[in-house]
Amino acid sequence: MKTINQNARTFVLILLSAVAVTSCTKESTADANTIGVYENRNSKTTTVASTTEELSDCINSFAMEPLSASEISSLTIMREEELLAMDIYTAMYTLYPMPVFNNIPKSEFQHTTAVKALLDKYGLPDIAADHVTGVFVNKDIQNLYNSLLAKGKVSLIDALTVGATIEDLDIQDLKDHMEKDVDNADILFVYNNLQRGSRNHMRAFYRLLQLRGITYSPQYISIDDLTQIVKGPHETGGGCQ
Repeated sequence: MKTINQNARTFVLILLSAVAVTSCTKESTADANTIGVYENRNSKTTTVASTTEELSDCINSFAMEPLSASEISSLTIMREEELLAMDIYTAMYTLYPMPVFNNIPKSEFQHTTAVKALLDKYGLPDIAADHVTGVFVNKDIQNLYNSLLAKGKVSLIDALTVGATIEDLDIQDLKDHMEKDVDNADILFVYNNLQRGSRNHMRAFYRLLQLRGITYSPQYISIDDLTQIVKGPHETGGGCQ
């Protein structure tokens, strides 16, 4: 496995604007329009990374490494998988105007933007360059979108369950990619941050379901993993070089 040059780390990046839900049932979010926050360890100053260019600069600060076929495939899949989440949550917000369905799509947009930055860095084609809401190139993702959208339209409980299911799948898929498909430092950096965001989103949906007397049962991750996630604190992003 390739490793990140630890001597090159001079900034802390928060890639993710994720949603947390308090015990008082109020939902809160970090600035959903912010792509990243960099803290300069030398000057102790903080600047807001409010553009995709700054996100790209962070990703491009990692050395270029040869890409395997499995890494290319994983990037293509995650590009559309993050868009699926964004599109579903946006659709759910039109039906159930809750903050969770308004805030998290902004975070998912940042997630898919981070994957696109990796595609751009390596000169790979972007499968979602002309993305139309609810339309996907990957047939499995299209079928999943169709089924989740139909389920979410049934009721608010179903919509929240769909949200938990999406994050459940995302956490497991990212885990599988990181364990089996990826060893490039920049991809691992992005995927680790995406997974942190997905865990935050899972906490939000899980708690909202609990408040309505429903306990979500995981379909992809283990029960032990879910228990550890929902009992854990809100997470922030990892460090950029």
